[in-house]
Amino acid sequence: MTTADAAGRRANRRGSATRENMLAAALTALATGDPAAVSANRIAKEAGATWGAVKYQFGDVDGFWAAVLRHTAERRGDLPFVGGVPVSLRERVVGFVETMYAGLLAPDSRAIENLRAALPRDHAELERAYPKTAAELASWRETWAALCQKAFADLGVDPVRVDEVAAFMPGAMRGIVSEHQLGTYSDLGVARRGLANAIVAYLDR
Repeated sequence: MTTADAAGRRANRRGSATRENMLAAALTALATGDPAAVSANRIAKEAGATWGAVKYQFGDVDGFWAAVLRHTAERRGDLPFVGGVPVSLRERVVGFVETMYAGLLAPDSRAIENLRAALPRDHAELERAYPKTAAELASWRETWAALCQKAFADLGVDPVRVDEVAAFMPGAMRGIVSEHQLGTYSDLGVARRGLANAIVAYLDR
């Protein structure tokens, strides 16, 4: 696939390779969890490129971070059972929980968390300083909510409750993953099963 640079020019093969190398270097650096890794200039050097090359490919640091986030979204793929696969509500919810658990333990998720931790928390400030990055993050919420609605549409589940589950589930799963990363005496398999049971009970009412 031919990509375009920040100015909308069609990139040649070398330019596309440079772009992909920068995105790969960004994910590798950010996934270390080192706050100092959230530096487009440092990532460019690790990719064997220059800041000028970053500007050529992405426009500015905002365009770079937005591209990094978009790249991780493209790598995630689809949710399980988004297509009306005839499985039960319980199987569908368990599939969501386990897929999210595995995904949040993956390097891409660590990279996203490290980047988000360095960005402004206030939405107005984020949108002022990093408008493209903010727009990319905002789009994730809409995409996630739509995917959840699609995944349960054939089961006759209350769409309002699906929206509520879609809203709290990422945070709940990050909490369980945080326990895994910090080390815990709790059985996280039991925790995931309990969360799935609670979601099923709520959606099945």
